[in-house]
Amino acid sequence: MNFTIEQEQESDGRWLAEVMELPGVLAYGKTSLDAVSKAEVLALRVIAERLEHSENRPCAINISIPIKHVHAVVQ
Repeated sequence: MNFTIEQEQESDGRWLAEVMELPGVLAYGKTSLDAVSKAEVLALRVIAERLEHSENRPCAINISIPIKHVHAVVQ
């Protein structure tokens, strides 16, 4: 399963990162990397909760952050 993290800078300077395939999984940070890191952690927590409650079947998880600061991909 692949997850895409999209990020953008808000007008107040904060960064917002959102995992598009997991509704409601988004995080703010002072920098783009901070927001992406927080979103990754939250995505892993959501996946773990779903596995713990048998809502999802186990799957391989790989995390990859491309060099570009526009998108990060969680696989």
